[in-house]
Amino acid sequence: MEFTLNGQDRTFDGDPGQELLAYLRDVAGLKSPKDGCSGEGICGCCTVLVDGKARLSCRMAVKDVAGRTVTTVEGLSPEERDAFADAFVLKGGVQCGFCTPGIVMKAASLLRKNPGPTREEIRDGLNGNLCRCTGYKKVIDSVACAAEALREGRPVAFPGGTGAVGTRHPKYTAREAVLGERVFVGDMVEPGMVYGALRFSDHPRARVLRVDTTEALQVEGVLAVLTARDIKGRRVNGMIYRDWPVMVLEGEETRCIGDVLASVAASTEEAARAAAGLVRVEYEVLPPVTDIFEALEPGAPQLTDHGNVLSVTEVRLGDAEGALRTAAHVTRQRYTTQRIEHAFLEPEAALAVPWTKDGEAGVKIFDGGQGGYEDRRQIAELLDLPERLVNVVLVQNGGAFGGKEDLMGQHHAAMLCLATGRPVMLRFDRKTSLRTHAKRHPIVMDYELGCDAEGRLVALVARMHSDSGAYASVGMKVIERAVAHSAGAYAIPNVHVKGTAVITNNAPCGAMRGFGANQAAFGIESSVDELCALGGFDRWQFRWDNALTEGKATATGQVLRSGVGVRACLEALEGRFRAAKYAGLAAGIKNTGIGCGMPDSGMAKIEILGPQKVVLHHGWCEMGQGAHNMALQTLVTETGIDPAVIEVRVETDAETRCGMTTASRGTSLVGNSVREAARGLKADLAAGLTLADLAGRTYRGEWVCDWTTKVGQEPPEGREIVTHYSYGYAAQLVELDGAGRITRVTAAHDAGRIMNPTLFEGQIEGSLHMGLGYAITEDFPYRDGWPVSWKMADLGILRTRDMPELDVIGVEVPDAHGPYGAKGVGEIGLVPTAPAVANALRQFDGVRRTALPLRELRLLGRGK
Repeated sequence: MEFTLNGQDRTFDGDPGQELLAYLRDVAGLKSPKDGCSGEGICGCCTVLVDGKARLSCRMAVKDVAGRTVTTVEGLSPEERDAFADAFVLKGGVQCGFCTPGIVMKAASLLRKNPGPTREEIRDGLNGNLCRCTGYKKVIDSVACAAEALREGRPVAFPGGTGAVGTRHPKYTAREAVLGERVFVGDMVEPGMVYGALRFSDHPRARVLRVDTTEALQVEGVLAVLTARDIKGRRVNGMIYRDWPVMVLEGEETRCIGDVLASVAASTEEAARAAAGLVRVEYEVLPPVTDIFEALEPGAPQLTDHGNVLSVTEVRLGDAEGALRTAAHVTRQRYTTQRIEHAFLEPEAALAVPWTKDGEAGVKIFDGGQGGYEDRRQIAELLDLPERLVNVVLVQNGGAFGGKEDLMGQHHAAMLCLATGRPVMLRFDRKTSLRTHAKRHPIVMDYELGCDAEGRLVALVARMHSDSGAYASVGMKVIERAVAHSAGAYAIPNVHVKGTAVITNNAPCGAMRGFGANQAAFGIESSVDELCALGGFDRWQFRWDNALTEGKATATGQVLRSGVGVRACLEALEGRFRAAKYAGLAAGIKNTGIGCGMPDSGMAKIEILGPQKVVLHHGWCEMGQGAHNMALQTLVTETGIDPAVIEVRVETDAETRCGMTTASRGTSLVGNSVREAARGLKADLAAGLTLADLAGRTYRGEWVCDWTTKVGQEPPEGREIVTHYSYGYAAQLVELDGAGRITRVTAAHDAGRIMNPTLFEGQIEGSLHMGLGYAITEDFPYRDGWPVSWKMADLGILRTRDMPELDVIGVEVPDAHGPYGAKGVGEIGLVPTAPAVANALRQFDGVRRTALPLRELRLLGRGK
């Protein structure tokens, strides 16, 4: 069978039914087509051109291209490659980059047929391609820019710039990502590499009686089959509580369908998965506990040694119950939010290779997770190795949003690597990804909110119950954050809020963008609008009057001393609010840093290798949000070094320790630590030394916040309550037309200092996309401990045609602790979105919606 691939004649004599995508990646070695949906044909990441038409290579067999011409990004003309690469970099249409080559191919097909498309035509043309990062606005901008450059036969023009903080410096390695040249973990190949696969539990709750690997070991190509008995070190892991077994031991109960019973290494991925399926397991099947309130009943089966309550967080200020009794207006309502799947487009992958240090055998792991040092700690404990013999290299990943914090394959790859002595690649398909990683918490919230006759908030009483699923992950911190943010961006003198995280046999729930603040915002902002309706108050003025300002306290009792930008954000929206017929308004607050009594710290190391090579080491994960830019632009600002000579690396062997890339703290901590590391270098350069003179020198720096206090506990004598060292603030406005369709979302966000305007806008626009999906369509329901659907198509992710006009307004009220005054913006972008949508609907038809998702498809223009 013959065909043409990127201008070269190809002859194929293998299986004619082989998936074209697999051929392109594994046989032809072309890594630009990506596998995001495992053949479902829903994400568009694998788009190629077949005879000039955009086609999904995951839905085609090699036989389907016999006698035809196939083109990937690698085969586009030089003019097309340059135009797309430069346009996506200039306009910010690339964040994590996993989906971008597929979008480029769809756009190439469009522009070849229609060199001058309108924005609407570009939007419609890209509707089949998902992006979880950008919100599509900058993607459309990028395609329009590329189209103009190709039409006019000129290169994309880049404005000059120093690369310093505050400039629109291009995203680090973005050009390579657009062209599919920057590798993700799943693209990597090592000599002698073999493949891993996992055997999962068949039941959400069952006692494992016997695990039989006999048949699995007989599969041709199998090198090793491991069970819990093969683990040398600590078998149970976890970031905060060690309660999540790497593999379940015979005699123990499984607690969810993501539990692993065995792992396999084999010469091919197909053999590994086949062998995993042949691991035979005998069970005593037990009824799962899947309802949070049933789990709290006295007679409920106890899923852990400490019962079915993971944690309880409670805050009290004043006499909330008493103040409610005398309030002029009180609203009481139960609000519920749903389980959400992160749906990052790159499924989890890890590559473990044998590695030596100082003559001792260890393992090196190429990791797509969110915390190299935390992963190293847990993997070293599992392998019974000292941490110095485990080197984790954080590879830029294809989106994470909190879902890649827990270990999800890295540890299994490492075990199999040591067992076989070979490099081991472990890649999850989409179904495995859906099955395993932690989700966003469903939370049931009972809110009582009261104000006086003049519209001043006087009291909040709330009860929250979250479904944390089978294991802790960071569920205790999510409910803690929901409680701490229960009053939203408002000063309420009397507060009593209690949150309970409940263990069930559902999917574990953990970190996801917003981390409990989203759920709380839905409760408090819906309640605020209901008070306005009860008392006849102006919705904008009520929020401005009650907003947090310097000298006022949050729900935890922390008195804010500086940098509070809530009112500035509201003021940025007032004109549009007044002009809109149907508009929903919501404010938001989100912590920067973990805080709550836990230290926030980061380290940086600068190595001068020569006049043309400076390596900047830090510990934070780059998942599309721009952590590498924040580090690089800070170094440029401090020293004036040419950004072109700086390489950014994240590798634990560099010992630039930090925690998980979470809590919107990456910019803050990497910026501060790089500033500290740059002090000595800055002084040496100021003294007249050049990079050539400094070759071989290393500079280190660290920034630590260790002065925060636990939620609900009194601080040490003489100290104030400081729940978090910093917060970000926001306000959002959702406008509807006469048919109830969203026409525009305007988001005003206080970033303290906008480090890079393009990346700032991209973060907020992407958050709005995720926030609108959370509000209207996204859901990942479970029934009896199983997902109702395994299809990515059923997750409710919004497409280009669903997105309204997005308008981002940057507000800068400097923070006392952030670098150059910066605050985190990675999460707050979707904190106010869902309540703003619900409040817009309330204005449209007078009906209060109390459950997410709203499922009002008319909001998207999809019907009545």
